[in-house]
Order: sequence, then C-alpha cells, then structure tokens
Amino acid sequence: MKYVLQKVGLFALTLWAAITLNFFLPRMMPGSPADAAIAKLAQNGPVSDATRAAIEAQLGVPTGSLWDQYVSYLGQVARLDFGVSYTFYPQTVSSMVSTALPYTIGLVGIVTVLAFVIGTLIGVAAAWRRGTWLDSLPTLTGSFLSTFPYFWTALLLLFFLGYVLHWFPTTGAYAATTAPGFTGDFIADLARHAVLPALTILLTSLGGWIIGMRNAMINTLGEDYVTFAEANGLHGRTIAIRYAARNAILPNLTGFGLTLGGVVGGSILVEQVFQYPGIGYLLFNAVIGQDYPLMQALFLMITVSVLVANFLVDILYGVLDPRTRR
Repeated sequence: MKYVLQKVGLFALTLWAAITLNFFLPRMMPGSPADAAIAKLAQNGPVSDATRAAIEAQLGVPTGSLWDQYVSYLGQVARLDFGVSYTFYPQTVSSMVSTALPYTIGLVGIVTVLAFVIGTLIGVAAAWRRGTWLDSLPTLTGSFLSTFPYFWTALLLLFFLGYVLHWFPTTGAYAATTAPGFTGDFIADLARHAVLPALTILLTSLGGWIIGMRNAMINTLGEDYVTFAEANGLHGRTIAIRYAARNAILPNLTGFGLTLGGVVGGSILVEQVFQYPGIGYLLFNAVIGQDYPLMQALFLMITVSVLVANFLVDILYGVLDPRTRR
C-alpha cells in the first residue's frame, strides 16, 4: 500500500508540473497567440487596434495578470475546456479532439498492443530456441523491417498495395459515400481504410519488441533459478513462461509503457501520409496553422497519457517483481 501511495503522490506532482509547464511555454513565445490570425488579415492592409482587440476577444485570448490566467487555466483544464480553435474557427478544441481521438486509439492503440504481444511472444520463442531457424528468421526479419522509417514503409505500402494493386483505400478513415454509425458497412469500410496505416505501424515496430525480448530473456536463461528449475525437471514451457519470461519482460514493459503513452499523440507521419483523421494528423495541421489552443490541448493530452501509462507500468512492476516495492 505504501508503494502505491508513493507512486500516486509522484504522479500527482508530475502531473501538476506538466500542466504548469504547458501553461507557461506558449506565453514564453514572442508575440500574442492571436498574432497568427492577425497576420493573415494584415496581408490586405494594416490592422487597427480596434480590429486587433476584437479579434483577441473573439478568439478568447487570455487577459489579466499571469496569476489570474493560471488560475483560470487550471479551471479550464479541470472542465476540459480548451477554448476555440484558431484554424477551424468556430469549432471548439474539445469537440475536435473528441472526434479525432477514437480514430487514433482504434488504430495506433490496438496495433501497438498487438505489436507488443506478438513481438514479445516471438522473442520468447526465439530465445528459448536460440541457434535454430526459429531464432534467426524472426530476428533477422525484425531487424531488417525496423531499419525502415515509418514514412518510408508507409509510402511503399501506399504505392504497391494502394495505387498499383488497388487492394486497399489510400486515404481517409472511411469512404465519403459511407455514413458513419455503428453499422456493419461502416465498420467494414473503417477496417479496410485502417489496413495500410496499421500494417505500417506493425511492421516497423515489431522488430524492436522481438529483439528486445530475445536479448533480455537470453540473459535471464543463464540465471541460477532457471538452472535450478531445469534440474527439478519442470516442463520447458513452464520454465520459459513462469521463470524466464516473467523476469525478462520487465525492460520490454518499460518500453511498452512509454509507447502506449505516446498512442494519444498518434503516429504523426503515418497519419499524414494516409490522411488519417487522428490526433497525429490534427497536431500536424495545428502546427502548420499556428493554432495555439489546439496545440496546447494536444501537447497536454500527450503528456498526461505518457504519465498515466508510466504510472500503470510502475504499479504492474510492483506486481511482477516484488523487489521493487522495498
């Protein structure tokens, strides 16, 4: 219980620091958040002070002392009220994020979990059968695939499977003629559009999980408790899973926590290549359009998701390895 309370306290302190940093960073940048919008109007001529004041009021640019803005900001975060998007005015940031988030979680989240589970299991088998084809084939293939950047793999799949063979759609999350809803046609169309970006993420991330788990488990297989289990005549599968893999998975679990926390951020390049309307695609457009409220909300979401994922991994660490609770 003491271990959990310590982790909760550390999580709360880190969360407060992240929220505070997210408040101050945009205000440390030169100029006003409304300058980007005003600069567009200035192309047609000088902007008067009255026009500037009207634009700032319309966009909800913060006013008052820095402390008042900070208190107001904390209240907005608690209400999940991040203001109005500058680029997609008058849509609110919360509505845009809530629309894009399910696509990212459904695509990047599911594929990340699948890549971790499949890669870890293959890594366990490769380490247990080291020196055989079951070891060399997946490790060599995984090493080769992981050398390709996300966007390069995405472009290759897009060209061959999309434009040449016409097996899968090339852009978007669903066809323009398909009505969104919980229907069989929409889910099937959603799945077809997700194949290429999902395959890109899976192929480029699988090798890291395989190699990481294999190397960690090979080191674990040399420990005395594994030798003792073998001497007692335990079944090979029991030794591999309950003794070797349980301890070897801890480094992979740390990496999985960081990767899972980054799911909310989406895979920006992959979503951009396939024009997939997730958080990564939304963040790219926010940066291009200098949409400060949208960027601030997305950065905060990504930070919080990483903190939550690491907190859950710390708790799971304590369950898998009781030594960490001391």
